[in-house]
Amino acid sequence: MAYERYETPAPAPVPRWRERLGQYWKLLRGDRPIGVLLLLWPTWWALWLAAGGMPPPWVLFVFTAGVWLTRSAGCVINDYADRWLDPKVERTKRRPLATGAVSGREALAVFAALMLVAFALVLTLNALTVGLSLVGLFLAASYPYLKRYTYLPQVYLGMAFGWGIPMAFAAVQGEVPALGWLLYCANILWATAYDTWYAMVDREDDIRAGAKSTAVLFGDLDLVAQGVLYALALLALALAGRQAQLGPAYWVGLALAAALVAWEFRMARHRERGACFRAFLHNNWVGAAVFAGIAAHYALAG
Repeated sequence: MAYERYETPAPAPVPRWRERLGQYWKLLRGDRPIGVLLLLWPTWWALWLAAGGMPPPWVLFVFTAGVWLTRSAGCVINDYADRWLDPKVERTKRRPLATGAVSGREALAVFAALMLVAFALVLTLNALTVGLSLVGLFLAASYPYLKRYTYLPQVYLGMAFGWGIPMAFAAVQGEVPALGWLLYCANILWATAYDTWYAMVDREDDIRAGAKSTAVLFGDLDLVAQGVLYALALLALALAGRQAQLGPAYWVGLALAAALVAWEFRMARHRERGACFRAFLHNNWVGAAVFAGIAAHYALAG
């Protein structure tokens, strides 16, 4: 009996519009949500502390949506600024701007659209929050260019990533009290530390390409510097908890965060690229532990 031969049909071509959307989604890092979470947790810390518990629903929506919009816009402008560097780095050479799949003009248009939507949301809040958002726009747009001129772009990232903290206090309380600025400083220290893990992944590529980072600056003392940064961040969070008169639930959350940080050092102690990247990702749980402590305090107090 003869059998007919069947050939596997070739996959249908991807429509042009779908391929373009896929490239834009990669440009926004839509497939990598870790950056949204690292920006979201400190914003929620501030909202809950400012409101003494659950913040007003509209304020919560504006800041949560704003986190996604501004983080996505930050990724776009970062890739635009790094289009000279990314093709030389193993981890980034397949990004849409690095490969030419998305043009620089398209990237700038996407950045502008995202920031306009974010600003439209902020316009529904009070004048102080609107004014602070303009500072946030400057921080987000200028951060990517620092790695050409300074070894401290990670510090500036912390300033940009944490700007939602004073904005949250302004939106809820109409002012930014000392607690808000203390929490902001804690976030700068924390973000500098976790982004240094990220920079350690690319350190050799950055040195060859002439880019700068804290990982390059710290050199062989990187783990010591990381220890100092995390210790100061946890100390600042402890001071913030004391100033806000938070109860045992917060201190349990902060202790868990400290234990998670200690695990990161064990994870990345040999400075292997993969381990350093996992340590960076692990900070999502650090931020979540701190938030859980804050939220639990107000839930139990209420």
